[in-house]
Amino acid sequence: MEKKNWTDQELIAMMQSEDKREHGFRCLLVMYQERVYMVIRRIVLDHSDADDVFQNTMVKIFNNINRFEMKSSLYTWMYKIATNEAISFLRTQKKILTNDGSMPEHIAGQILEADPYFDGDVVQKELWKAVASLPEKQREVFRLKYFEEMKYSEMSKLLQLTEGALKASYFHAVKKIEDYIKKINI
Repeated sequence: MEKKNWTDQELIAMMQSEDKREHGFRCLLVMYQERVYMVIRRIVLDHSDADDVFQNTMVKIFNNINRFEMKSSLYTWMYKIATNEAISFLRTQKKILTNDGSMPEHIAGQILEADPYFDGDVVQKELWKAVASLPEKQREVFRLKYFEEMKYSEMSKLLQLTEGALKASYFHAVKKIEDYIKKINI
C-alpha cells in the first residue's frame, strides 16, 4: 500500500463506507500505528503488554469509528482510546499503580529491565521510570507535551482542563523528573 497523508475526513469516510471499510482501516494503520503504539508503550512500558493493548485499542477504534463526532482530530480521539485502554490494563495488574495512578520506580525499573525489546540507553530508561512515577494527571500532561509535542490548546480540549492548569501540571512534572534525575546522579 502506498503511503499517503490522508485527511481525517478521508479516513473516516473510507471506514464508514461498507465496501471501503477495511481499506480505510489499513490506511489508518499506515498513518497512525507507530504513534498510537508509542502512546501505549510509554504507559505500560513492556513491549508484549503494549502490543496486546495496541491490538485491543485498534479493535475498539475499528468498532467505534461511527461514534467519532469530529469534535477533535482523529488522532486525539484515538489517543484517548489508547490511553484509556493502557490505564485499564495497568489497573487490572495487581498493585502496579498506586492510589494516585503513579507506578512505583522499582516496578517501572523491573518492567523495563525484563523487556528484551527495550533498546533505550540508561538515560532514556531512567526518564521512562521517572515519567511512570508521576501522578496520573501530571504523567499524561508530560507525555502529551514532551513526547507528542501537543499544544496546550489541543490538550485543553482533550483533557477538558484549562491551559493554565495544564501548564502548571507540566511545570510540576518537569520539576519532579529533574529531581529524580538529580537524585540518581546520571
